[in-house]
Amino acid sequence: MRAAVVQPSGALGLTDVPQPAPGPGQVLVEADVIGAGYVDVMLSRGEYRGIPGPGSVPGVEVVGRVQAAGPGAPGDLVGRRVLAMPGLGGYAERVVVDADRVLPVPQEADAAETVALGVNALVAEIALHRAGTAAGEHVLVRGAGGGIGSLATQIASARGAEVTAVTSSAARGERLLELGAARIVDRTASAVPDQSYDVVVDTVAGPDMGRYLKSLRDNGRYVMCGGAGGAPGEDLLPTLLSDFHKSPTLLALSLNSMTPQELLRSWQEITALWTEGRLTPVLYQRLALTDAEHALELLERGTPFGKVVLVPR
Repeated sequence: MRAAVVQPSGALGLTDVPQPAPGPGQVLVEADVIGAGYVDVMLSRGEYRGIPGPGSVPGVEVVGRVQAAGPGAPGDLVGRRVLAMPGLGGYAERVVVDADRVLPVPQEADAAETVALGVNALVAEIALHRAGTAAGEHVLVRGAGGGIGSLATQIASARGAEVTAVTSSAARGERLLELGAARIVDRTASAVPDQSYDVVVDTVAGPDMGRYLKSLRDNGRYVMCGGAGGAPGEDLLPTLLSDFHKSPTLLALSLNSMTPQELLRSWQEITALWTEGRLTPVLYQRLALTDAEHALELLERGTPFGKVVLVPR
């Protein structure tokens, strides 16, 4: 089978590799559509969870059909359409994944739209859920033009929250207003908005994180669920201490530590919103697996608004 493998140069090269066999508790999934994300850029550089870049195969989300089940994996998964989250190895025609890291996909659902929701929607929904976001609350989304942020904007709005979206351009702001944001803030502004928020969903982190933390209201909740901007500044802990009497809650969130039960609960919420027409998958471009390197170039430049997907055949 073919897979996009990180070469010594850091670029991706399409390579013939042996087809994997599912081990105990695993299933083999034949990919219909593969999701591309910024995490794949980090992996190709060797910056993701200590995984060395060269020789690795990026890809953390695939929509396809289960072809085989290993010992101890549920046999009734064979033949089913699933969203598979292998953690690594998704840029391939087939991938092995733990059976408890696959989620059901309706037979009638478009594969590309499903992966356009995928892990980004899971992160967004779980972040808002853990923050206890309620109708009528004011929510600020940092990095709202990105994959997680645009979905967090939609989900929070669908649940009755008033969303302020922080993004980098007027064009992205217009798209976010169409997706349910009530207000747009230019992230290049010298200061954070002069409003306070019940919930901040932060997909960026970076040196400005402390300033956004100060925008929380009493008993506000701040969820860091991405780190594209790098490590927080040195003022983060002093800010938390100085606002002690506001009783802020600071949460960090990664799908890597989510239980199968939490993933399934969240996915059911996401697909319900999608079915009801209150959540819209946003696709930027479909590319062949042979163009995987171009996909990473787009993502590294921050060009896409919406999901880049790869089609293996």
